[in-house]
Amino acid sequence: SRLSFKVNRIYATLAEDGLTANLKFLPDEQELKCLTHSDAFQPVSGGWGKQGWTSMTLSELSESELQSALEMAWAHAVSKKSVR
Repeated sequence: SRLSFKVNRIYATLAEDGLTANLKFLPDEQELKCLTHSDAFQPVSGGWGKQGWTSMTLSELSESELQSALEMAWAHAVSKKSVR
C-alpha cells in the first residue's frame, strides 16, 4: 500500500518502495516540470496524468527541489477553491 498525504484532498502519494512519489500539479505546472527536469518528473500514465498527477523519481531531486514540488502540490490541496 502507498502512503498518502492529504489536507482537503490527496496531493501526494509515496510508493511502498520509497523510490517514487506522485504529486498533483496543475497541467501547466506538470508540463513545465516534465520539460525542465524530465529525468525526475513524468506524467502518470492514462487519465490520472491528464489530470495533473505526476510521478517523480526521488533520487533525481535535491532536497530543495523536492520541497518545492511538495509545497506546490500542497498549496493546491489546501486552497478552498476547486483547482481544475
